[in-house]
Amino acid sequence: MEKTLGTPLYPSLKYCTRCCMPETNEGMQFDEMGICLACRSSEQKMHIDWPRREKMLKGILDHHKLHSGANYDCMVPISGGKDSWFQLHVITKVYGLTPLAVTASHNWLSPAGKRNLERCLEVFGIDHVMFTPSRSTVNKMARASLKAIGDACWHCHTGVSSFPLKIAINFGIKLVVYGESPAEFSGRATYLNDDTYEATGSDYVAGREGRDNIFRSDPEHWLKNSARVSAEAMIGKEGLRDKDLVMYRMPSVDDFKEADIHAIFLGDYMFWDNERQTEFLVKEYGWEQDHVQGTYKRYKSVECVMPGVHDYTKFLKRGFGRGTDMASQDVRAGLLTREEGFELAKKYDQERPQALDYYLQITGYTEAEFYEIMQEKRLPQFKDIPIVVKGKV
Repeated sequence: MEKTLGTPLYPSLKYCTRCCMPETNEGMQFDEMGICLACRSSEQKMHIDWPRREKMLKGILDHHKLHSGANYDCMVPISGGKDSWFQLHVITKVYGLTPLAVTASHNWLSPAGKRNLERCLEVFGIDHVMFTPSRSTVNKMARASLKAIGDACWHCHTGVSSFPLKIAINFGIKLVVYGESPAEFSGRATYLNDDTYEATGSDYVAGREGRDNIFRSDPEHWLKNSARVSAEAMIGKEGLRDKDLVMYRMPSVDDFKEADIHAIFLGDYMFWDNERQTEFLVKEYGWEQDHVQGTYKRYKSVECVMPGVHDYTKFLKRGFGRGTDMASQDVRAGLLTREEGFELAKKYDQERPQALDYYLQITGYTEAEFYEIMQEKRLPQFKDIPIVVKGKV
C-alpha cells in the first residue's frame, strides 16, 4: 500500500477535514463541512466566557463547602496522573476545599505512576482511599476483557466509575470533581451541548444543571460509554465469581436518587490546556513524566504499564491509536499542521507495544490468538482493510 507524506494510513476511511480523526472513532459525528465535534469544541473554547464559567465553578464549590458540615467537601477520583494533580491543585490550593481522594487501582501502576500517586497525597495533604484488586483477579479480567469489549482494560473502565461512586454514596459526599471535559477529547459532545451553561439565574443553579445531570438521570452513563459490559455479565467468564466483582458493580438508580450526587468536570468551567498544565505541574510540583508506549507524549496515562496495549487494540479495531489522538489534539491547538499530525499518527499507531508481551504472559493467550480475537472485533467498514503492523508478530 503506497503512502504519501501528510496523508492518513488508511485513505479509504473518512477523516475529519480539520484534524486526523477517522470515521471509526466511537460516536464520531461530522458536520456538513466534514468537521468532527472535537474540532467544533476547540473552536467553541475560543468564544466561551471563561471568567463567567469560573464564577459558576466557584459558586458550586462554595455551596458544597458551606453545606458539607463535618464531612469532606467533595470527592476527587485520582490516578496520580497529570489530570489528578491539576484537579487537586485547583480544589485545594485555589479554592481551599477539603476533598477525599479516591483511587480505583488497575494494579498496573508504573514506577513513575507509583511515585506520582504517593507524592500527590503528601504535596496536597489529602486523605485517600484506594481499592486494589488481587493480581489473580486482574489477570482473569484482562483475559475476559479482550473477548468482551476488544481491549484489555474492562476493569479499569468500570472501576474508575463504580468504586468512586460507591464511596461517595457510602460517605455521603454530594460532589464528585472530575478533570478534563468530555468535550475536550471524546468527539461525542461539545462545550455548548448544554444551554444551561449559558442560562440566567444563580450561578450555582445554572452550573449544577449542566453536564453533571447525566449522573443523576443516567447512573450507568460510564457503563454505556466506556465499560460496555456490566459486572453481572462478566460473572463466569474466565472463572470470575460474583465475589470477585463486588467493587465493579454500579450503584442502583435508587441509590443514586437518594444520594443526590452531583458530578462536574473542571474542564467545563475553566480553559483546559494539557500542555500548559503539564508544564506548570512539572515546574511547580515536580510531577514526573515518562515514556508512554504508542505516542510521542510523555504525560497521558504515564501512571500505567498497559496503555500501549489498550491503544494498540484500538488501532487493530478502528485503524487509529493514541498517536492519532494526540496528534489531533495538537492540530486543534495549532501546534501541528494536519499533515504533520498524520505523519506522527502513522509512526506511532502501528507500533506493536512491548507491553503486549506482558499482557500475553498474564492472560495465557498466544499472539496468534490475540490477533484472531482482534480480527473478530474490527469494525465492519475497517474489517477488510489490511492491517499495517510494525514490530514482532
